[in-house]
Amino acid sequence: MVSSSSLYSSVSTSLPLPAASSSSGAPALLILPPSHLITLLPSLKQLVSTPVVIQVATTGDHAQVLALKSAGLALVYSSSPAQAKDNAVVAARVASVTRKAVLHFGEFGQLSTEGSLPAAGAVEKDVAKAFAAAFDKSSTAATSTTGAAAPKTLLLVLGDASPFTADLPADWAVTSISLYRPIKIADLIPKSVETVVVLEQNYGKAKYNPLFLDVVGSYAEAEDNAAVPKILSGTIGVNVEASAARAAIEDAIKSSTNPFLVSTLPYDTSASTVAAAPKIPTHESTYTSLLSEVFGDRLWVSNAPKSLLPSPSSTISATSPEYALGHVLGSSTKRASLLAAVRSALASSSLDSATKKTLSDFLQNDRSEKFAAAAASAVAGSTDYALASVKEIIEQPDVPFVRKSNWIIGSEAWSHDLGSSGLHHALSTGADVNLLIIDTTPYELPSPDSPAARRKDAGLYAMNYGSAYVASVAVYGDFSQTLTALAEADAYPGPSVVMAYLPGGEDDRTKALKMLTDTKKAIEIGTWPLFRWDPSAEKRGEEQFQLDSEKIKKDLREFLDRQNHLTELSNRLPTFGEALENGSGNKMVEAQKKKAKAAFEALAGALEGPPLLVLFASDGGNAEKLAKKFAGRARTRGVAARTLAFDDYPIEDLGKEENVALFTSVAGQGEFPQNGREFWKAIQNPSFKALGDKVNVTVFGMGDSHYWPRKEDAHYYNKAGKDLHKRLLELGATPFVALGLGDDQDPDGPQTAYKIWEPAMWKALGVDNFESTEPELEPITNEHIKIASNFLRGTIAEGLEDKSTGALAESDGQLTKFHGIYQQDDRDIREERKAAGLEPAFSFMVRMRLPAGVCTPAQWLAVDEISDRRGNHTFKLTTRQTFQFHGIIKANLKPAIQEINKMALDTVAACGDVNRTVMCSANPSLGPLHAKVFAFATELSDQLKPQTSAYSEIWLDKKLVAGDAVKDVEPMYGDYYLPRKFKIAIAVPPTNDTDVYCHDLGYIAILDDKKELLGFNVTVGGGMGVTHSMQSTYPRLADVVGFITPEQGLEVAKAVLTTQRDNGNRANRKNARVKYTVDRMGIRGFMDEVEKRLGYKLQPARDFKFTSNVDEFGWQTGHDGKRHFTCFVENGRVQDEPGKPIKTGLQEVAKIHKGVFRLTANQHLIISDIPPEEEANIRKVLVKYKLDSTDFSGLRLSSAACVALPTCGLAMAESERYLPVLIGKVEKIIEKAGLRNDSITMRMTGCPNGCARPWAAEVAFVGKAPGSYLMMLGGGYHGERLNKPYREAVGEEEIIEILTPMIKSYALERLDGERFGDFVIRKGIISATTSGKAFYEGQFPGKEQ
Repeated sequence: MVSSSSLYSSVSTSLPLPAASSSSGAPALLILPPSHLITLLPSLKQLVSTPVVIQVATTGDHAQVLALKSAGLALVYSSSPAQAKDNAVVAARVASVTRKAVLHFGEFGQLSTEGSLPAAGAVEKDVAKAFAAAFDKSSTAATSTTGAAAPKTLLLVLGDASPFTADLPADWAVTSISLYRPIKIADLIPKSVETVVVLEQNYGKAKYNPLFLDVVGSYAEAEDNAAVPKILSGTIGVNVEASAARAAIEDAIKSSTNPFLVSTLPYDTSASTVAAAPKIPTHESTYTSLLSEVFGDRLWVSNAPKSLLPSPSSTISATSPEYALGHVLGSSTKRASLLAAVRSALASSSLDSATKKTLSDFLQNDRSEKFAAAAASAVAGSTDYALASVKEIIEQPDVPFVRKSNWIIGSEAWSHDLGSSGLHHALSTGADVNLLIIDTTPYELPSPDSPAARRKDAGLYAMNYGSAYVASVAVYGDFSQTLTALAEADAYPGPSVVMAYLPGGEDDRTKALKMLTDTKKAIEIGTWPLFRWDPSAEKRGEEQFQLDSEKIKKDLREFLDRQNHLTELSNRLPTFGEALENGSGNKMVEAQKKKAKAAFEALAGALEGPPLLVLFASDGGNAEKLAKKFAGRARTRGVAARTLAFDDYPIEDLGKEENVALFTSVAGQGEFPQNGREFWKAIQNPSFKALGDKVNVTVFGMGDSHYWPRKEDAHYYNKAGKDLHKRLLELGATPFVALGLGDDQDPDGPQTAYKIWEPAMWKALGVDNFESTEPELEPITNEHIKIASNFLRGTIAEGLEDKSTGALAESDGQLTKFHGIYQQDDRDIREERKAAGLEPAFSFMVRMRLPAGVCTPAQWLAVDEISDRRGNHTFKLTTRQTFQFHGIIKANLKPAIQEINKMALDTVAACGDVNRTVMCSANPSLGPLHAKVFAFATELSDQLKPQTSAYSEIWLDKKLVAGDAVKDVEPMYGDYYLPRKFKIAIAVPPTNDTDVYCHDLGYIAILDDKKELLGFNVTVGGGMGVTHSMQSTYPRLADVVGFITPEQGLEVAKAVLTTQRDNGNRANRKNARVKYTVDRMGIRGFMDEVEKRLGYKLQPARDFKFTSNVDEFGWQTGHDGKRHFTCFVENGRVQDEPGKPIKTGLQEVAKIHKGVFRLTANQHLIISDIPPEEEANIRKVLVKYKLDSTDFSGLRLSSAACVALPTCGLAMAESERYLPVLIGKVEKIIEKAGLRNDSITMRMTGCPNGCARPWAAEVAFVGKAPGSYLMMLGGGYHGERLNKPYREAVGEEEIIEILTPMIKSYALERLDGERFGDFVIRKGIISATTSGKAFYEGQFPGKEQ
């Protein structure tokens, strides 16, 4: 009996709910245990809009409650009975005024239903406002904060916060959350916060907890330069003690452990939730574990391996569909016998009235667990003879009163041949059987040929029967929809078919991240739509078809119009064929067509908003990202948007579309990007069918107006987008939004135009008044890949075994960088292979870790052999003093790494977001000093190397770490490693051959009068990477920050590295290097943090002087009398060419050399430590193979180039293959001016990432498009000053035209000892770059107007 002053109109402990009072406005109260929340799923949509308070008393674990966090329910948490009393009133008031459901959960027992509600009035549509008003009238609050007003560390707690509030550090605060939904995370985190620790009581199986994911997601849209705090996820266990809890949190913060545990869990969460859960194939466990959670003890997987087996002589497998169906039908027969026996017993006059009522209730609803349990109890406690037959039946196996949820698990094999498979038999029987068919077909883009090759769709086949429940689900796409479908299938009184997507699931080695991304792609383009089809819904006045994803396949739309309907009807109804022959089947045919039309209309109308096809063509990825972001925003407004690359779209379907938005960037001289060229060719064809005015089109082009500074070239700007727009209109399409042209030179880049174009699109589509509250889907970034990689393992090992492709998975391609490996393809033949229907010619670049660039002759010979046996018969000496192989195919990758290991070297940390190869001056005249700095470089390289054992497991076949029994740790890097790469160089004055200022961290050796090592000046904050036309990115030279002793060198490196680890920008990789962290914090602020970690301040920097950063070629004698020869290897490429047998010659040198080889940072080679008596032998080999010559121009000797085309995937133009040609032409100018022997540093790269350190050269060229380069002037000859952009887009003709008068003027007007870079500044040709941030100031003074 509810009190007259009750908060609630009615109280229930099960569905359906009693109706809420409309007159009083009081909501209903539904009291449920956490385990029963799953029963809400089928009615959740209606429940959300019902005035009801769902009260759930938890016992510490919130996992089952928080699984509903995205269901639209308001969620209120109470950590104690006292708080729950107040929050119960708040929940009731909000449910009353909003007429919506509120879920109140927490650690409390039975609560009072007494209280007062506001007078009935207008409905408050804003739930957040309703909560604010309700909390204002309550003694409790939505959130409560204890501690510092401007904290640096914030504990965000959804759970019992009491253990965390005692004795807080001065700069900590604790915020306890009562209102979890709706919530604005940004309002809870002060701007002063540097670390957010999210603490939750969630003991589910997910790696990351719900609130943590909310917090991370709240920063997804942060500005590029916005400060993003470190975010950690902690789980609150049981029996939490305050001091131990604080210690656990401090340890997690210090080590960046994520996630971590506070205290201990109440039970082993890895154990199965059902004690008798059957053993099942691994790939099925993703879904069968859900079955266990939903149905608990009622679950019966009839074809599980541990099910009742047939006789040993049987040839039928217990796991086969045919056996399982027979097993289920046999069980159904036994249950029918039980029901018949109960009916017979009810006819007996000897049964007492109470027992009769109990059994009658059971017969009326034998699916009710409550009635079944009561009936079982009544029968067990009765001695009446009338129940003897009932008792006899229930004593048999598999005949309980409580109905089992029977499931048959099948793979896509069930639908290979529908005419003879178990699916056909299951549907034909009409039995109450549930089929879970797991489709593990790997994801692939649709093609014109794929429908013919694709297996028949079992879901569509079942829908044609008209009497089966059918659902298409994907646990990695929509978890709640999957649970709802399983619950609905179980409740449906007839056959149910649930098609479950698990791409790649047939391989136990496929990782969840791969399945997640492939599932998202399949749902996105419609190859795996999410839907539910319930034939019984029509009787309830509900829609039979529920579309749960935005895109549906064409064949699903047309499934009832198939030509084989008559055959299927004949199979299902034997009388149908005879009726058709007699001419009396026309009514049945018409009925079937009518049903088909109705179903199609339901399918077509299931989309909530207008359809929209979004196509993109993109080389660099910017147009693709913008297109996908636009499509995602469209979907949140109800638009049925789908996204594809131009060339992945079946062009013949373009005329069938209603609305099409096309995004394209531009390549070369106005050409389309690579993945849009076939599309463009097709619509240019005169035979291409006109589109007609029913196709609405719009184009958004992306380009850079500064690419084409000359008036005669201006038409190339955004040419692809403009040409595409013009052609679509010629084909008759209707422009429903004007052409948008994004320009990199606008204040916000392409966003300036896009911010105008996008609202116009919403208006054209009729969704301009819609405001979405759904967050945009967070893209998978490098940070996600790293944390999900299990310490750099990913699925690399599995990918190496995949013989179907020459590539690795995209996420693994990011991880292999940490192993020193880049995936590439031969871009010279990309188009030809695509035209031939082949995948790109994938191969791998492998870079070795070689501290200070020193190797033995034996190691050189091994490198040479590997390049022939595994690579493309060449190798490269890089600008980081190491070896680099190209052209290694996947099958040769592991053998190559093992052969490198045999020479006592490795490739680990040669790339990736870690410290990379440590560089060191290679000057042979350094004598014993080189030995000391070489030893220091080796120490840094070894001590800063990642500690994961993944490298040895994957490549060297060392013992694998089994599951989670042994867990890797990265004591220095943590789970996320660094935000970006980290580079260290050591220079010994007077030669800056390593370009020490260009690195994140540098050491400049300081010598005493006796040339002994006193210590090092430390430099911090250098870096070369830039993005074209994005002025928030820039090169930067390091600052000299102080002096240290040699013994302090390693600890300084660790302090700088961990400061970057904890403060670098992880939200935007383009601003993630140390240089940006230094500029954001200020060099003094950065060093304050470094010195805080060191526990001491650096000494003032000592004096030093650099005079050059190029190599000294030819013969030199060391202090010990040993000889050294610096050999010119142009751009570091070791290969044999006609007239230049460099590779063979150096191989012959290595065979007789008794010293070592030193690779230089300028890509050359020092044959070092030659005993005087061996010099003649070395000279003979050098002369024989033409390696002895150093008679090259000073310009050529001072040049450097990166690899670029054809292998580098980032290259926009040629570099290594073109720079020697360009220098040959500039040399003519140099020689004419009498400057042949003058050193001028000239560098070229194919992209702005700066591998050859172009931004520090006197003259430099950075590729922007084939044959087009950004030209820089004014760098310092000693590497002490950045250059500055002089011309934005120049080709060879312009380069010669610019340099000719400039070099002539330099020859005639230079001062004594004046370098070319200094000269162009003094003459006002270019202004000096004083800092990285000033790089763009005064750029392009020579640009034509």
